[in-house]
Amino acid sequence: MSIKQKIIFRLAAIYFVFGALMLWILFEVVSLKVFEASRWEEKARTLESSSIVIEANRGNILDEKGQKISLSVPSYRIYMDLHANGLTSGLFNSKVDSLALCLSRFFGDKSTSGYKRDLVKARRDGSRYYLVHPRKISYLELQKVREFPIFRQGKNTGGFIPRQYDERRHPFGSLASRTIGKLYGERAKGGMVGLERAYDHVLRGANGLSTWKRIAGSWIPEEDVPPRDGRDIITTLDIGLQDVAEQSLRNQLKMHDADHGVAILMEVETGAVKAMVNLFRSSPGIYIEDHFNYAIGEAVEPGSTFKLASIIAALEDGAVRLTDSVDTGTGAFAYYDRIMRDSHHGGFGKITVRESFEKSSNIGISRIIYENYKNNPQRFVDRLYSMGLNEPLGIEIKGEGKPVIKYPGDKSWSGVSLPWMSIGYEVKQTPLQTLAFYNAVANNGKLVRPMFVKGVSQHGELLREFDPVVLNPSICSVATLEKVQDLLKGVVERGTALNIRNKTYKIAGKTGTAQLAKGSSGYKGEGGVEYLASFVGYFPADRPMYSCIVAVNSPSNNVYYGNVVAGRVFREIADRVYALSYNKLDDDYFTETVEEGVYPWSKGGTVNDLSVIFEEIGFPLIDKELNAEWVSTKAKEHTVELVPKNIPLSIVPQVMGMGAKDAVAVLENRGLKVAISGFGKVVKQSITAGQPINGGETIIIYLE
Repeated sequence: MSIKQKIIFRLAAIYFVFGALMLWILFEVVSLKVFEASRWEEKARTLESSSIVIEANRGNILDEKGQKISLSVPSYRIYMDLHANGLTSGLFNSKVDSLALCLSRFFGDKSTSGYKRDLVKARRDGSRYYLVHPRKISYLELQKVREFPIFRQGKNTGGFIPRQYDERRHPFGSLASRTIGKLYGERAKGGMVGLERAYDHVLRGANGLSTWKRIAGSWIPEEDVPPRDGRDIITTLDIGLQDVAEQSLRNQLKMHDADHGVAILMEVETGAVKAMVNLFRSSPGIYIEDHFNYAIGEAVEPGSTFKLASIIAALEDGAVRLTDSVDTGTGAFAYYDRIMRDSHHGGFGKITVRESFEKSSNIGISRIIYENYKNNPQRFVDRLYSMGLNEPLGIEIKGEGKPVIKYPGDKSWSGVSLPWMSIGYEVKQTPLQTLAFYNAVANNGKLVRPMFVKGVSQHGELLREFDPVVLNPSICSVATLEKVQDLLKGVVERGTALNIRNKTYKIAGKTGTAQLAKGSSGYKGEGGVEYLASFVGYFPADRPMYSCIVAVNSPSNNVYYGNVVAGRVFREIADRVYALSYNKLDDDYFTETVEEGVYPWSKGGTVNDLSVIFEEIGFPLIDKELNAEWVSTKAKEHTVELVPKNIPLSIVPQVMGMGAKDAVAVLENRGLKVAISGFGKVVKQSITAGQPINGGETIIIYLE
């Protein structure tokens, strides 16, 4: 190749390289202007403007008396804008050592030099939202951190950015925790289960937004949309009755080493659920509430409690009278290739329809239904459908189990379906669905939807009130109702629940003892037969006010009958409720009188609260103008004296004599975590008053 050719080749190569470079530059320019314009414009906007979401405070969940059973307690993480407009190099360099020293002493995990190194590096790297420490701190700790060097200059000059997190707390511990529910994640983003989920749209409120714009090197507020705090929901739950039901059920579960159990207490007229307990055996002798809502979600074969529906159908269709006779034989009766047995050894022989129900004779009830409906089984099932037993209740809490009432012609229907359905097998109901049906009998035939929330409020003002929802105005005729109400009384007075009869008030109800199916293994399986022991009814029988169901799953120790295992819990709950509400049934029961010269005892509390209460009931107070927020009361012969209660911020306060709400407020405002045991006034606290407060400690308060 000649020299000329070499020169031409080299020049061509240079032109080619520069040409390719020019084409690449042209492509990038077009790409930026056309294809990626929107992305870079958005990037530019983020450098010139900043939006901060202001989270709304989540509403509280209250019991029917206004006590907070779920509330949000704020905690904080500390961030720092290391390039805030007012954070000059002079200010940062002169104070970073002091700030690092304070942070090291406060968090105690790194040396002063370690904190300084991290802060300097973050500033050099251009951090605008630097996490100073991952640990969340309390409101009281936040007040201390605000006064650290640089931080005390605020957001614009010192770059101090505290970020609030609302943590959900249950002041009454595990009481009704499954019904109350949980939230998703630490930021409380929506309800996961229970009432937290069902009423998330009410509780969560709406977040606000604060927008800042950079003008001439300074950040100027452009627009502020304030948050709308969530509203409170007022439940139908009575935390005192919840405590009674939970303690009674837990003791019985422990005694019988059962797998899990349910107790529900409901107001007859309205369907308001006063207590709902779901206890599961997490380990031997330990039963926890927060596992699964069996009361709502577990649909199983109910056994003998379903016999009420069968006898209503037979009476309503005129198939039998209570005085008619039925032959139960020696306690065993064959339906095709299956043998049905009565629990009573040797059988009951020939008995009346009334006795068949009161003694819970499987053969007696099944023969009544089979002999009257075998030629037209759909008539029986249609009667069950007319009472709504095949429909879910439609409650607001998610996860309701679907009831199963099979129909003639279904794939699973067989020649033995009719007699076995009549005694509570080959059908499925949840405990709440069974209770709602019995509640309808107590409510003169009116089936109401169980309700868990009676209103919505905000800042103490009632905004909305919910009325009971009637699902079926009459499940059967008045004549049939009167007969089955009498039958349910007879179960307790003469039948299988004789052990819970008492002389003070009458109970009406039905025992249930059902074998539990284990899928393809049938009713025995590898571990032998397991049982569901239950009792469902209402009280006082002559003037029903409350209905209740107790169901105990898989009791051990060879004791599994409904009257013994579940009936005793029902009786204990009923006794406590009756003692609180029915010790006098006269009209003057609700009129209180006070002996002359005797003044009432009161829990301690705030001056304002106590002044309002005593003024309302007409008792004079001494020193109600005290310059103190918290006081104790001292009853005297002709007046009540208020005594200042000194509660310093730096030491554990004395909360003895306070109610749970006031005690929790005082303790948590001082950075303590609170666990509650019992109900009533505080009689003991796990950390003695006067001890220095160490942040994050847990204090247990015992109430009676």
